[in-house]
Amino acid sequence: MRVALKACVAIGSLLALGAASGPNVDVVIRGGTIYTGAETPPITGDVEIAGDRIVYVGPSRGTRAGQVVEAKGQIVAPGFIDAHTHPDSYIRSDDPKVRLNLPWLAQGVSTIVIGVDGYGTPDVGDDARKLEASGIGTNVVPFVGFGGIRQRVLGKADRAPTPAELAEEKRLAAKAMCEGAYGMSAGLFYPPQSFAKTDEVAAVAAEVGKRGGMYDSHQRDESNYNIGLIASTKEAIEIGRRAGTPVHFAHLKALGVDLHGKAPELIRTIEEARAAGQDVTADQYPWLASGSSVDASLVPAWAVDGGYQAMIKRFDTPATMAKIRTEMRENLRRRGGAESLLLISQGQPWTGKTLAQMAAAWKLDPIDAAIRILRVANAKGTDPAGAGVASFNMAEGDVDLIMKQPWVVTSSDGSNGHPRQYATFPKLYQDYVVKRPVITLAQFIRRSSGATADMYRIKDRGYLKPGAFADVVVFDPVGYTPRADYIRPREPSAGVSALFVNGKLALKDGAVTGAAAGRALLRPRPANCGE
Repeated sequence: MRVALKACVAIGSLLALGAASGPNVDVVIRGGTIYTGAETPPITGDVEIAGDRIVYVGPSRGTRAGQVVEAKGQIVAPGFIDAHTHPDSYIRSDDPKVRLNLPWLAQGVSTIVIGVDGYGTPDVGDDARKLEASGIGTNVVPFVGFGGIRQRVLGKADRAPTPAELAEEKRLAAKAMCEGAYGMSAGLFYPPQSFAKTDEVAAVAAEVGKRGGMYDSHQRDESNYNIGLIASTKEAIEIGRRAGTPVHFAHLKALGVDLHGKAPELIRTIEEARAAGQDVTADQYPWLASGSSVDASLVPAWAVDGGYQAMIKRFDTPATMAKIRTEMRENLRRRGGAESLLLISQGQPWTGKTLAQMAAAWKLDPIDAAIRILRVANAKGTDPAGAGVASFNMAEGDVDLIMKQPWVVTSSDGSNGHPRQYATFPKLYQDYVVKRPVITLAQFIRRSSGATADMYRIKDRGYLKPGAFADVVVFDPVGYTPRADYIRPREPSAGVSALFVNGKLALKDGAVTGAAAGRALLRPRPANCGE
């Protein structure tokens, strides 16, 4: 009977599925308000699942099922797709329960984009196989990272590649694309990626463009740290134009007090490229505080040449430290002052305090307090992220305006210590749909599902329609709420009644079921990869 059912779906014959006396399916989600992920009005009815695929979406027809989810009064939508994530402490954990990825499942997220900000491994194929074999709770969409490529070839050096090194960078990019990467991400703000010039990035990205991939950019400057927001935006667009790739801006924003009110010019710059025929899109999170680290926020990039240990050594050279201190003071002003930096790394004595509060407690200047934090983190062998901060640096009007753009989708940029890891999608829903209608419910769902799948070209995801993979979320329109905040960033969100990932019930009433149903969604192998 299952074979016959699949044959019906394959030829698109929905009528053959019948009514009350029709064939069994595995799951019926019954009586909910259905948003399909497309730009169409919602309907009330059923979603039917057989195996890992959706077989019917429409008015209830009484189909028998092994499992019935009563969804009357609830919203049924495609499982959400998070366009930019940092989930390594979950999906790469040694604990199988942690790998289920509760922070995202509890938000209704079934698919996450990984390898962002330039940090994706060049070994995309091996990494995907390991993740899937280990058992993960969400699907993953991998990007190769420009930083991962560059560091493998040049280490952390501040110099241009030799012709042979550039050729190797290009080879690694091509290899990753042929192994299933969706494109190349870059984080040109972060050393050692920041040491790369535009020509180098464009040359490597061209290998991605030849194979149909995307250039995903944490741009060189979201503020006025170096070349400025608008010049940085134009650089990313130019890289995409030269490389022949779509350009996608990660967590689009105008960062810092000097940039408040810049959203109209930022949007206009992107709109001009789109009007000229270029494929340019963006994602955004609904928080006024970005997530970063003390060193990335305050220490000048040149002082990190050679890595974190080299930075600490420069702190011990008085003449160099004097220059670093001057630039750190200006960077702190850009960020809005010591009160605007909330220290969020878990397990540290400063966790949950602002830099201003720690400076007062230690009776130090805020810059000296920041240096002390970096030294302590280094003494413990902590990665720079161990000195993490939530940086309150955005203006609400800019966030609103960016959110309204039809080419902007939802992302969390979810990283440890920031509540966006646990609460982004319900926060966007509650704050920007329910309490303050910046966008509509239909727009929220589309930009969290179908539009994202379209931008990234994720096949058979992001929509509720026959033949699509059965990633489906059911949530309470009243109870779907964030619980995490800046002081308690690890509180799972509430209100998701059920989440199916590839046809398996992964979350029920906010609790994981134990089903590790996620898959590595490798992109089809391009034709120009050879044997």
